[in-house]
Amino acid sequence: MNEAGHRLPGFKLETLVQLDIMFQRLARAGTVLAFIVVFVGAWVRLTDAGLGCPDWPGCYGQLILPESAVEQAELAAVYPERPLDVGKAWREMFHRYLASTLGLVCVALASLAWLNRRDPRQPRRLPFVLLGVVIFQGLLGMWTVTLLLTPAIVMAHLLGGLTTLGLLSWLSCWRLRPAGAVAVSGALALAGAVVLLLQVSLGGWTSANYAALACPDFPTCQTRWWPPVMDYREGFVMWRGLGIDYEGGVLDNPARVAIHFTHRLGAIVAALVIGLLGFRLSRQPETRYDGIAILVVLAAQLLLGVSVVIFGVPLAVAVGHNAVAALLLLTVLNANQRINRA
Repeated sequence: MNEAGHRLPGFKLETLVQLDIMFQRLARAGTVLAFIVVFVGAWVRLTDAGLGCPDWPGCYGQLILPESAVEQAELAAVYPERPLDVGKAWREMFHRYLASTLGLVCVALASLAWLNRRDPRQPRRLPFVLLGVVIFQGLLGMWTVTLLLTPAIVMAHLLGGLTTLGLLSWLSCWRLRPAGAVAVSGALALAGAVVLLLQVSLGGWTSANYAALACPDFPTCQTRWWPPVMDYREGFVMWRGLGIDYEGGVLDNPARVAIHFTHRLGAIVAALVIGLLGFRLSRQPETRYDGIAILVVLAAQLLLGVSVVIFGVPLAVAVGHNAVAALLLLTVLNANQRINRA
């Protein structure tokens, strides 16, 4: 029966309940796995292992790299323009294994949604939107390799991963109890999500163009509060054609400075909007913990961003900066879901 007391056709009520429980548990497991995939993807990118495998979906033509040095040498000979680095290749393949597993989870969620489609509580469209995003994300992963780390593709791949994470989190319904009256406007919560998305895009563009150290000082940039030489026209060209190897970056320093400085300006705007959202939520008993979570994660993200510059992009800090950005996304989306339900 549904909430109005009418019997649902097809499956028994017990079966519908079981399917609903399976869907929720799988969505939550998928959220955790998606977070790990984003984390590992950042680790692969920041260790310059994005082209550790010059082909796709295999790696030097293999789904599993051989362990013997002789076989590895034979594989490397097939791609003389891209010498085999076993460490980078394994990191890239590990990321692909995780992403493939996540894809299967999304297929299973779409299947459960279809089986449980008669249950009025079951999300019907969003699981299939998620499946479409994951399929396109796989294509972006392929193009990242075949188009030699084209910045627009790398940035889109990052956004696709975070979109997958966000959709899984939304389907998980982490906040099941009623939200009660919430005196925070949905417009503010939505604005927080939008500015965060734009800031993450700028971060992805900064990383893809190797501009993280274009301003090696803080809080100034190139020892000035407003750098005198910045090339915005060159720095934000989204497409430069085919056949260019972008590993290590192709931009001159003024273009990289423009990208980096824009990312800093975006951080100020995002911090103000998201900080206001967290503050407003923390002032209400019903959403106090939601607001505190946003403020704590935002503070950690700002600290990590400053540390990336001050300490010269240490790997652990840079990967943490990416992971906490994903965590901040989850807290902001959770707030949006709470307000939307209220």
